[in-house]
Amino acid sequence: MSATPNIVYGLTACDSCKKARNWLERFDVPYAFVDLRTDRQPPETLKAWAMQLGGWDKLINKASTTWRQLPDARKAPGSDPEWFLLLKEHPALVKRPVLVTADGVVSVGFTDNAYKARFGLRK
Repeated sequence: MSATPNIVYGLTACDSCKKARNWLERFDVPYAFVDLRTDRQPPETLKAWAMQLGGWDKLINKASTTWRQLPDARKAPGSDPEWFLLLKEHPALVKRPVLVTADGVVSVGFTDNAYKARFGLRK
């Protein structure tokens, strides 16, 4: 039985997600893609990602238009259930792409060098 594949979570139209997917294909790294709008992740998964990254603030894209357009009261969730609700309503708030490698390690964002380091490839 093969190991769990690398999974890229993002949005189909997201440029950073497209770059990450193209990179993985160029270097023949097997992966599956999950669109966060059509396949919403359960609260337990979102919390696990946030905790592995160092907190909710590390999982949220605060530079996004979606975040900037939120009312101030929504920008300071005080509990996990409030974060879950916010991300359920606005999946585009998740910093993209979220990469979960076969070993279970979570990272967000894409750069060529970070992916090379993550997959042990030389520059």
